[in-house]
Amino acid sequence: MLREHSLVYVYSGEMLLEEVEQDETRVHKGECAFIRRDHRISLVKQPKKDEQYQGIFMMFKRNFLRDLYRKLDRETLPLDVRKYDFSVIKLTSTPDITGLFQSLIPYFDVSIKPSDEMMNLKLTEGVYSLLNIGEQFYPCLFDFTAPWKIDIMDFIDNNYMYDLTVEDMACFTGRSLASFKRDFKKISSLSPEKWLIEKRLNVAYHKIRNEGQKASDVCFEVGFKSLAHFSTTFKKQFGYPPTAK
Repeated sequence: MLREHSLVYVYSGEMLLEEVEQDETRVHKGECAFIRRDHRISLVKQPKKDEQYQGIFMMFKRNFLRDLYRKLDRETLPLDVRKYDFSVIKLTSTPDITGLFQSLIPYFDVSIKPSDEMMNLKLTEGVYSLLNIGEQFYPCLFDFTAPWKIDIMDFIDNNYMYDLTVEDMACFTGRSLASFKRDFKKISSLSPEKWLIEKRLNVAYHKIRNEGQKASDVCFEVGFKSLAHFSTTFKKQFGYPPTAK
C-alpha cells in the first residue's frame, strides 16, 4: 500500500508490479515506472541474468507537491485533462528520466547520502520529467483533495494480511487517526490491532482445518511474520497448536 506517488527505476535485475484486476507490469533493467498513491500493489523484486536487484524509489510527498504547485504559473497548466486510470504506468524512455536516475546511481557505491537540498532538486526534476511525458500527470500529481471515507470493515476484510499500522488504516480509509479510532469503536469492542490478529487467526483456522493447508504456508499468507509467533498465538486462541491433527 503506497501512501505517496512514486517513481521506481530498476538499475539491475527486474521488478514485477501487479494491481488488482489488471495485467502484470514487468520493469526491466534501465526502465522506470510511476505508481500512483493510495493503491494496493503487489511488488516483487528479483534478480535477472545473474544480476541482483537494485533500484531507486523516488517518493513525492503531498507537502512537497503542494509547495511546488504554489510556484507554478497556474495560467499555463492544462485544464480538463483526464488523469490516468491505472495505478501503475510504465514510462517510455526519455532523456529526462534517464538523466535523472543516472545522476543518482553513484550513490549506490558510497556511504554518503545526498543532502536534503540535493534530493529536493532531484524530486523537482522528477516532477518536471513526468509532466514533460504527458499532461495526464498534472491532475494526478497535483490532486490535493482528501480521500473519501470508505467502509472500515470492507477495507480491513480485504487487506488484513498486509503489514498495516493503525495510521495506515486511517489514511487508506480517508480518516484522521483520531477519527479512525472513534469510528472503529462503534463497530468493535476490540482495538484495531487485536481485531486484525483475531481475523488472521480465524482465517488461518479455516484454511488449516477445512482446506487442509499447511500451518507453515498459512502463517505468512494471513499476515504473520513468524511461524513461532503464529503457533503460540494460535494455541492461545484455540487451545492447541496449528500443527495438531
